[in-house]
Amino acid sequence: MLRDGVTGDWIGTFIGHKGAVWQARLSSDASLAATGSADFSAKIWDTHTGECLHTLAHSHIVRAVTFPSQPRPQLVATGGFEKKLRIFDLSRPSSSNSTSSSPTSPNGSGPSSPTPSYEIGPGVHGGPIKSVIWSTDLNVLITAADDKFIRWWDLRSRTPAATFELEGTPGTCELDSISSTASLSVAAGKSAYFFSGTQPGQLLKRITTSKEIAAVALHAESRKFVTGGGGDTWVRVYDFDHETELEVQKRHHGPIWTVSFSPDGKLYATGSEDGTVKLWKFCSEPYGLWR
Repeated sequence: MLRDGVTGDWIGTFIGHKGAVWQARLSSDASLAATGSADFSAKIWDTHTGECLHTLAHSHIVRAVTFPSQPRPQLVATGGFEKKLRIFDLSRPSSSNSTSSSPTSPNGSGPSSPTPSYEIGPGVHGGPIKSVIWSTDLNVLITAADDKFIRWWDLRSRTPAATFELEGTPGTCELDSISSTASLSVAAGKSAYFFSGTQPGQLLKRITTSKEIAAVALHAESRKFVTGGGGDTWVRVYDFDHETELEVQKRHHGPIWTVSFSPDGKLYATGSEDGTVKLWKFCSEPYGLWR
């Protein structure tokens, strides 16, 4: 489902998956959307028409999808229960039907060549891949897996440029692209890990809280970060420098599995098991529906 980021108004619904959708991502210019699903596929959508442009077949659940930060991207990376990091070339659609990457076309009319893809680091991930993030350096992809490792992949050599072992199973991974110095935020156990967005594997800070953290997002310019947990229904805002809790929001009625800031940094969104996405104002001036 696509909604207006300022008002929350419904824009349209992408119809086509036959299983739960684990993740959805927009391209940086919002012209494309990518979704990863329990139906063993990832799909690429035109956000203006709602058309499914590509269906990318996998052999297991797709947990993570990501685009490089460029207009109308021609690549997408996926990860999931296959334990494989895969990159698909969207500039070369399947020959007989552009909406399918399976061995036969959807109407059964005959064979179609799949959307070209290749695997990065076969056999390295020791557990399902939960998150895939394209770095600001387009030659680097970041993965977080249930084997408790964060890996920074050099796409030129197709090998890890750096690895970091977490002290818990990772939750969300979010790249802060609002500030001039991007940073990577990772939730694991009761800790939030903050890594350099430009230096693979460089840990800037680890902050441990009294609560389990399932999701975290950093607003570097304000020196604050937001967390959500699987153990309660509260959204918490912390001071990054002093590591103190500043605010608690109590509007959700289920565990909070994802947190993300808007591109302008004036809103953040939280997604919950209660079936809602909530938008929270993060600026002092009037914004959209907030006065």
